[in-house]
Amino acid sequence: MTGFHGFGEYAIDFYDGLLADNSKSYWDANKATYDSDVRVPMQALLKELEPEFATDFGTAKIFRPFRDVRFAKDKTPYKTRCGAVIEPGRGGGAYYVEVGPDGLRVGGGCFHMAADQLARYRAAVAEEIHGDALRGLHAGLRRQGWELLGDRLSTSPRGYSKDHPRIDLLRYRSTYAVRVWEPDDTLHEAGTLKRVRTAWRQVRAFNEWARDHVGTSDLPRR
Repeated sequence: MTGFHGFGEYAIDFYDGLLADNSKSYWDANKATYDSDVRVPMQALLKELEPEFATDFGTAKIFRPFRDVRFAKDKTPYKTRCGAVIEPGRGGGAYYVEVGPDGLRVGGGCFHMAADQLARYRAAVAEEIHGDALRGLHAGLRRQGWELLGDRLSTSPRGYSKDHPRIDLLRYRSTYAVRVWEPDDTLHEAGTLKRVRTAWRQVRAFNEWARDHVGTSDLPRR
């Protein structure tokens, strides 16, 4: 059989076990489950979604399962969830999907903005037409059940008055929307495809705003 038919029966059990024992021995002993119940279904899910969401927006990829621990205090070697994304480049909008112990998570928006992206974001928000459009997109997503998250300054960004009518948006250093479905039977069925596709359609306008006004970064990534 081809196509996406849901994540495997043991996908959540695999990550529950990894939370309890984040070690190479656990990974090696259970890698076959990761491949069959997590990685291969995620590849199939992306293949189903690419024709609609990747054609004129960006490229699809599954994030590697290994953590970068070079500068981290936490030296556990493996990520405790599998994430995948379709994006033109970091920060300029993203269609995100993840499976892990908490179930299914989807998202969209600007998860990380480099300095040049942040400057363009704030310049756009400062303009009434573009800033009000973003406010409307945020409000619409909240009405549809999304949670709006992001890193925010506690004070006004340099060059902008604390009395700016969109100071709440200007304080963002990242801004994105997420939805979560706890583990259920649908996670292991083709209905997950409908969930992700419907959610990504809802966040499309937000991603297009990010693509048009934030774009990709010209700065080297750390």
